[in-house]
Amino acid sequence: METLQATTTTQQSVKAVWTGRIVSALCILFLLFDAIGKIVKESHSVEGSVQLGWPEHLIQPIGIALLICTILYAIPRTAFIGAILLTGYLGGAIAIMVRAGQPLYFALVFGILVWIGLFFRNPKLKALL
Repeated sequence: METLQATTTTQQSVKAVWTGRIVSALCILFLLFDAIGKIVKESHSVEGSVQLGWPEHLIQPIGIALLICTILYAIPRTAFIGAILLTGYLGGAIAIMVRAGQPLYFALVFGILVWIGLFFRNPKLKALL
């Protein structure tokens, strides 16, 4: 009986870890795409940022900050710090969207997904909560 329960718990753990990895990978891919677009000053990224009120000369530093936060989130040992930094970045994005009168749901959903991905892929965070 205990073996069956241990096997079921292990299967649930493996599924949870893979769910977390997939959610995290999707977030990482999108955030990398956004960061690289800002760093190379891709036209759509620059236009969107300027429409939100950002000066054009600050778009690259914002992209670099996002890239650093995303890399920290992608590395398992620093994922928790990366998630905290991404939360701050996305909180700033929400503030800008509110100020500009734009929908804020996209940044909010990504902030939640960052933590859901980390929660499922990091058993230490599960134990903490």
